[in-house]
Amino acid sequence: MAGEIVDSVEMLRRLVAFDTTSRNSNLELIKYVQGYLKGHGVESKLVPNEDGSKANLFATVGPNVKDGVVLSGHTDVVPVDGQPWDTDPWTLTLKSDGKYYGRGTCDMKAFYAIALAMLPDFQKAKLKKPIHFALSYDEEVGCIGAHSLAAAMAKEVPRPRAIIIGEPTMMTVVHAHKGAQMYVTKFTGFEAHSSMTHLGVSAIHFAGEFVHHLNTVQDKLDTQFPPTSEFTPPAPTFNVGTILGGTAGNILARECEVLWGYRELPDRPLAALGDEALKWLNDVLLPKMKAKHPSAQIETVVRSSTVGFSPAGNEEAKALAANWSGSNTVGSVVYGTEAGIFRSTLGVPTVVCGPGDIAQAHQPNEFLLASQVTACEGFMQRMLEWAKRD
Repeated sequence: MAGEIVDSVEMLRRLVAFDTTSRNSNLELIKYVQGYLKGHGVESKLVPNEDGSKANLFATVGPNVKDGVVLSGHTDVVPVDGQPWDTDPWTLTLKSDGKYYGRGTCDMKAFYAIALAMLPDFQKAKLKKPIHFALSYDEEVGCIGAHSLAAAMAKEVPRPRAIIIGEPTMMTVVHAHKGAQMYVTKFTGFEAHSSMTHLGVSAIHFAGEFVHHLNTVQDKLDTQFPPTSEFTPPAPTFNVGTILGGTAGNILARECEVLWGYRELPDRPLAALGDEALKWLNDVLLPKMKAKHPSAQIETVVRSSTVGFSPAGNEEAKALAANWSGSNTVGSVVYGTEAGIFRSTLGVPTVVCGPGDIAQAHQPNEFLLASQVTACEGFMQRMLEWAKRD
């Protein structure tokens, strides 16, 4: 693989072929990228998770000095289970509609596939400012890998000028997004025959009361935020993702587990809504459960936390990305990315800008327009011209 030259589409085809669904290891993809970089004379460093089953990667092309640019992307993708795909999701497929189909085409392997394909050009250019690659694991399940990746880069990479998170934005510049917090709450009741409800505590019934409470809080939040906000929807938003519990129709459920969370505005404390919900669980709902049976319990753990991304301090990255993308649009989104983690850890101006439409993310028949490949290649080429100058 030494010195191998591949174009953007071929690199994307190779990366899509790795099933890096978050429940799986990403090491095969990481080792491929590491080998490809080494074949072009670029050494990389891995930041593994605790058990070594997954790893982040970062590498520097050009001089290891300050004022470079970081190109960041996550390697994991969401499951395809149960989705009605018309093509093999792990095989990049170009159709006559000008779309490349495959899991990860949009979210978000194309951004760093294109950057990797341009590595020979980066190497030939005699860069004055470095281009850093930063690939993470487990973004899709709570931006887990980015924390250790950003921390390692903060220690070893001279301060960059800008960080580009290549999530799909149709190559427009995004300077803000909401933060996200997720919890798992386990309700433990007391089993009894369903005809003897006075003797037991249904964990599912009380979990339902909690869901109703979250809906009530949401109704209040919806009245507090004007529709003129740059976010759509403008208010923080709750969601209950899964509810698991019960054993049979004629038994009061002993256990029920609720996966829930919310998305918060970047200028508000991320944990505040969660703290209020936990206080309600402890002060209001738990006493009601214990009044029915003293063994009842409610236990909650934080599942994941994604830092909100504020526009403050990102002006230089916005200007650079706007110039490289040719876009006059700067806006915000409600989905989460690793931008807030990199921004807060490295203290470097950051933006989100990458190929693809977020509406295609996580969908069956996920696709990337061929025109977006061309647009991102133009972005990389203009970035390269900038990196060649003192």
